[in-house]
Amino acid sequence: MLIRHAEKPPHPSAIPQGVDLDGQEDAHSLTVVGWMRAGALVELFCPSRGDSPAELRRPDTIYASAFDASVHGGGHSKRSMQTVLPLAARLGLVVVKRYAVGDEAHLAKEISTRPGATLVAWHHEALHSIVHHLGEVHPSPPDHWPADRFDLIWTFTPDGQGWRFAQIPQLLLPGDLPHPIAARPTLAET
Repeated sequence: MLIRHAEKPPHPSAIPQGVDLDGQEDAHSLTVVGWMRAGALVELFCPSRGDSPAELRRPDTIYASAFDASVHGGGHSKRSMQTVLPLAARLGLVVVKRYAVGDEAHLAKEISTRPGATLVAWHHEALHSIVHHLGEVHPSPPDHWPADRFDLIWTFTPDGQGWRFAQIPQLLLPGDLPHPIAARPTLAET
C-alpha cells in the first residue's frame, strides 16, 4: 500500500506553517491538518473497533522516506515519517526509513518480496517511480500524483507474476475526494 505523506505547507513562507511534534514551527514538518490526517490513518488501518475496510490490510511493516542527511540521499522533509508515526506507535512497529527519494528501485525490490502487508509513505513526485520498479501492474496506475491530493491509498495485490492495482479514497477529513486520480490523456487521446 502506498500513500503520499500528509498535508504540508504550500511553500516555505506560507500559512499554515508546518509544526513538529512539540508544536514548534518547522517548514519540513506536517501542517496541523497533516497531523490530523496522520492520526486519522491510525483508525483507518488499525481501528479500535471493528475491521479495516476490506480493500486494506493492517500493516505488518511500515516504510517512510529517510529525512536524515546522514542517510544516502536523505532530505530535510520529516513529513513521510510523521504521517505514519502514530500508526506505527499503535501497532508497536518501528518505521523503516533506510531509503530516501531516489532509492525507489531498492525500496520496490525489498517490499515486493516481503511477506505480509506493507505500507509506504512517500513523496508524491516519486511514487510513480516505486510503481515503475514493481514490474507488471494491471490496470496501469496514473503516471502522476497531483500536488493537491493527500487523500488516497494505492494498493498493489500480488496477481500471478505481477500486481493488481486499485485506488482507495481515504475519506478521513473534510475536503477529501471520493474519486481516484484519473490517468492523464495520452497525445493520441487528445
